[in-house]
Amino acid sequence: MRAVLCGYYGMGNGGDEALLATLLQLLPKSVTPLVLSGNPEETAQRHGVEAVPRKSLTAVVSALRRSQAFIWGGGSLMQDATSAVNPFYYGGLMKLAQGLGLRTIAWGQGIGPLHRRSSRWITRWALRHCDAVSVRDGASAQLLTDWGIPCQLAPDPVWALKSSHFPAGFVDLPTPRVAVALRGHVHLTPARLAHLTQAIADFQAATQTCVVLLPFQPVKDGAIATHIAQALRGPHEIIQVTDPAQLKGVFRGIDLAISMRFHAVVMAVAEGCRCFAISYDPKVTQIVQELSLPGWGLSPADPLPPIPDNASTMTQQWLDHYDRGEGLEDRQVRSHIDRALLHAALLNDTLVNGTQAKPL
Repeated sequence: MRAVLCGYYGMGNGGDEALLATLLQLLPKSVTPLVLSGNPEETAQRHGVEAVPRKSLTAVVSALRRSQAFIWGGGSLMQDATSAVNPFYYGGLMKLAQGLGLRTIAWGQGIGPLHRRSSRWITRWALRHCDAVSVRDGASAQLLTDWGIPCQLAPDPVWALKSSHFPAGFVDLPTPRVAVALRGHVHLTPARLAHLTQAIADFQAATQTCVVLLPFQPVKDGAIATHIAQALRGPHEIIQVTDPAQLKGVFRGIDLAISMRFHAVVMAVAEGCRCFAISYDPKVTQIVQELSLPGWGLSPADPLPPIPDNASTMTQQWLDHYDRGEGLEDRQVRSHIDRALLHAALLNDTLVNGTQAKPL
């Protein structure tokens, strides 16, 4: 069987590349992957798979006609917060695959936010005709239950990604180390970024830590990482890691992670690292609440404590967590990894055993 894998792949986003790496790791051995990618050459070289341009209609249709299955491969694909086009692109591909008679799976999904009626309509329309659906958070599961669509709920698949050795040069950085993974966002105003930058510098001065700046998507995160680096007087390094297993492995050598990026939070806690989150999106808020992590919300509507409006309060809260906070217990990590493997069981049941989800 050949399966077309569809996601935000080949776009330089470390979290989405980790989802692809995890999907390839968990895909049944009898299934040959064909990846839709923004950079097919890089995807093919990195993962050793066939890849075609994700925005070439001719290439995509040809890939579907040569395949027997279609998989939305993890992440928040069906959401209209970043673009109103997303639900129509991914939903349109799902409906095309269904129309061609392929077995279809929505895998490891985080549904929403869906602000527009049209987004909700096409998402429901596409999902209700899938052979199987798995989601990564309770809010997505509740939405699908309300829509009468059966689904498997399990932690984000990246929990189950096998991490590898540190990237070159990382082991030479002094210890202890704190990782920072911020991203641009409308609610991360220049004033807030200035406070965060000063707080990171003050935290470093107080703890004598090495600051490891991790731009998960360099085209969006690189400028912020550079801005923070210029304000630091102690040891620091901007590290761009393109291999997902190595990126996850970095957190084994980190003492505290300060992260806006969802998958930086997942990787940090999965590798036993303490984590302090800054939420810009419901998916980050949900994992903070689920795991009882310390964190702040950027949006006024976020249920998390609001981000402080001064650097000294930020620094003090980080120092408190650095001094007295703990990572997840080993049993908690093991439980999340084991449950994340339910996504693998769904792939095997649907693609190998031919099990089809029954409508509610």
